[in-house]
Amino acid sequence: MSASLTDFQDLTPYLSKWALPSEAERSAVRWRASPEEFRAFYDALLPRLDELLACLDEFALGSLSEEAIPWYYLALAFAEVAPHCELYNDDNKVPNSFDAKRFIAAHGTNPDQ
Repeated sequence: MSASLTDFQDLTPYLSKWALPSEAERSAVRWRASPEEFRAFYDALLPRLDELLACLDEFALGSLSEEAIPWYYLALAFAEVAPHCELYNDDNKVPNSFDAKRFIAAHGTNPDQ
């Protein structure tokens, strides 16, 4: 039996901070996050990620329910945070690189654009 979204209630504390609808908003959170915040989010979500993605995969492409949308955003945030944990020692910056804030999302702040 596959999981339902109610099975992820232990992860709800991460929704308000990390589950944001646009890349620009999620990037802003990443740039402000401490190494401890990166690690806590990563460590909480990693063991549940396969199960969460399988649950989201139950929806037809382009038809997530209102309840599922924040969980989808949380999975996106995880994908964007993971390199910072796995490659950059939980740092919110990429070593030996220019400031990531110089990148401007071409689609703006509206995820539907």
